[in-house]
Amino acid sequence: MRGHWNALSGAGAGAGLGNTSLLPSAVKGQPPRPPAAAGRSHILDSGCLIMSDTLTLDVIGQRIEVNGEYATVRFSGVVPPVAGLWLGVEWDNPERGKHDGSHEGIVYFKCRHPTGGSFIRPNKVNFGVDFLTAVKNRYALEDGPDDHGKEQIITIGKKPVETIGFDSVIKQQSHLNNLQEISLRNCAVSCAGEKGGIARTCPNITRVDVTKNLLSSWDEVIRIADQLKNLVVLDLSENKLQFPSGSPVLTGTFSTLKVLVLNQTGITWAEVLQCAPGWPVLEELYLDYNNIFISERPSNVLQTLKLLDLSSNPLIDENQLFLIAYLPRLEQLILSDTGISSIHFPDAGIGCKTSMFPSLQYLVVNDNRISQWSFINELNKLQSLRALSCLRNPLTEGSKEAQTTRQLIIAKIGQLKTLNKCEILPEERRGAELDYRKAFGNEWKKAGGHQDPEKNRPNEEFLAAHPRYQLLCHSMST
Repeated sequence: MRGHWNALSGAGAGAGLGNTSLLPSAVKGQPPRPPAAAGRSHILDSGCLIMSDTLTLDVIGQRIEVNGEYATVRFSGVVPPVAGLWLGVEWDNPERGKHDGSHEGIVYFKCRHPTGGSFIRPNKVNFGVDFLTAVKNRYALEDGPDDHGKEQIITIGKKPVETIGFDSVIKQQSHLNNLQEISLRNCAVSCAGEKGGIARTCPNITRVDVTKNLLSSWDEVIRIADQLKNLVVLDLSENKLQFPSGSPVLTGTFSTLKVLVLNQTGITWAEVLQCAPGWPVLEELYLDYNNIFISERPSNVLQTLKLLDLSSNPLIDENQLFLIAYLPRLEQLILSDTGISSIHFPDAGIGCKTSMFPSLQYLVVNDNRISQWSFINELNKLQSLRALSCLRNPLTEGSKEAQTTRQLIIAKIGQLKTLNKCEILPEERRGAELDYRKAFGNEWKKAGGHQDPEKNRPNEEFLAAHPRYQLLCHSMST
């Protein structure tokens, strides 16, 4: 039987399942009902869940870790005929599982991948620790040799009391109280813990990195951040979070937050806009690897945003970008690995500036499908653009030498000061523009260009392909 169970669960835990179709309570397509006298879960004062070997529904949606692999609990209950509690989990890595949450025609839970699920015993699972425990585990000072066994007399009321290690306790509390920047990456943080404990112990924290932990909901994040009144930077990357739905989230929790990193959290654009009213002073927002599709224009939210990173999201359609084109303070936009290949600002003709992205100074479009010079031409319409990174695109990896491509980009975007993180010196710009004028001089003349202003009438096709050429001819002749 053990071999049969291992094949089903992929977890190698517990005895085998029998034929559930022989059980009178089993109905095809539905899990059997748990016993009425089921067990219970326990909540410590820390606020974290403790599992018993009896049935509990409190764990549904919780994030767990098993031998270095991460998963989400989708089912908690009995799986007859095997006694005791089982957890049905959906692995982040679907290759870790063996099934889709069903067995013998009974659906216990559903997975996005046909091999993403397993059944495992609760005692095989790490449900994590509370935030404060993780802080103490990582940042608490070790007792020095002078502190060990040190006695001290203190007075409580009128009675003197002998203490051991009292100086060590004071030192620990003082150290944690002074913490301002902490990294709890991969520390299995799953909850806030005891109410008020963080605020009492380490209230001065301003920067928190809780990347790759076991946080499962935005509400739990709020319970942590609500105790950090000076929080400026928060990195929640690689936590599979459940975000609220319904009315906008309005709390004072993030009133000082300026940098928020939500890479690989599973957040949608609708959820971003849902939570954004609670980020009144946010300046930098990172949303990499979330499969985001921008479907709605921010309305009265994200108005303080200076940097937006949407890398590795499917933003192939330029119309998605137009929905964020009027964020008034947006200075940096990172669009690496989004599949973008073209862009056109319909409100601006040849030689004109667009009203879109009015404050955008730095644009990153690395690792995309840009293959046409028309993309570069359009960027010259951005009124504030000063820096561009355009690496590893077909346009820049083509037959032309890298230096020639660089010169063409410089010549086509007149206000650019930095290209691919290399400063454009005045001498380089003069040389690039002169070479550009020479390289396309004959084509310009064939299209109707002429040094005599009265005869200078290049056709629309040439002007569309070289929108700055006329300006360069004029500036170099004066």
